[in-house]
Amino acid sequence: MRFFSDNAAAACPEVLAAIEQANRLDTAYDGDAWSRRLDDAFSRLFGTEVEALWIATGTAANSLALAALCPPHGSILCHRDAHIQNDECGAPEFYTHGAKLLLVDGAGAKMTPDAVAAALAGIRNDVHQVQPAALSITNATEYGLVYSPEEVAALGALCRERGLGFHVDGARFANAVARLGCSPADLTWKAGVDALSFGFVKNGGLCAEALIFFRRELAAATYYRRKRAGHLLSKGRYLAAQLLAMLDGDVWLRNADAANRAAARLAEAAGADRLVLPVEANEVFIRVTAEEAAALRAQGFDFYDWGPGEARLVTSWDSDAGAVDALAAAIAAL
Repeated sequence: MRFFSDNAAAACPEVLAAIEQANRLDTAYDGDAWSRRLDDAFSRLFGTEVEALWIATGTAANSLALAALCPPHGSILCHRDAHIQNDECGAPEFYTHGAKLLLVDGAGAKMTPDAVAAALAGIRNDVHQVQPAALSITNATEYGLVYSPEEVAALGALCRERGLGFHVDGARFANAVARLGCSPADLTWKAGVDALSFGFVKNGGLCAEALIFFRRELAAATYYRRKRAGHLLSKGRYLAAQLLAMLDGDVWLRNADAANRAAARLAEAAGADRLVLPVEANEVFIRVTAEEAAALRAQGFDFYDWGPGEARLVTSWDSDAGAVDALAAAIAAL
């Protein structure tokens, strides 16, 4: 009974069916019928004209977005616990050809405008210091908290005031939208976001993420960067087909809502005293002793230890209801 990562979830039936339908001769790279539909499909979803590129991994999507927003001699502000800082093996620095990550603190891996402004205040405007070029946030965050439209807009206003590009790592963007019940536009371009890494693999995709540019001129050089980085797949239609299948009928929202509801079930069983943070998406962080963690594992539950005395439980679109109920009962019985 696995609760260690939504990366391990199965691909949803709609995605597998779309891959089968795309399994025929067509133009190579991104000139096929599926890839040519992406801009219009995502433009309808966001209610504005966007440029949409398929990318095979979230790491590449984040890094290509940041390369479009930050020069090699610039810096990117992000949270100390951000995925781009801790879990991407230096890929953002590699893709930007050396840009520096400047780390900001904040509870639950969220940043506030005041915290970002304080980090900016310590940077002199001279050639001896790396100048800030972009801000990157994660929504939902690495600790499962969700930025509201108002919170994103406040950061977006700061970015415009300071001349910073604004990127969202949306590995669990669908979970954030499902939680809030808002329009995807409210969490992105209407709030000043320039680029979004829209995650699909954690949410039922097989091997496809979307890189969305709300400032469409940023895409021009990114097509070349994607090729140079080895991410221009010769049969890109298989990635595009997955993305279109997830958008059709709002499968992406349905899947995210299922994962969120499973996490809420575990949070209810854990109770406020055991929860490290509120549960707002599909990640649950609980306080457990080493003995309690061992007892859960002895019952067949798989999860990550998350620092001393804590565990991370992650639900997915296909979390088995019986397994969720069993884990909830096991946690309540600790």
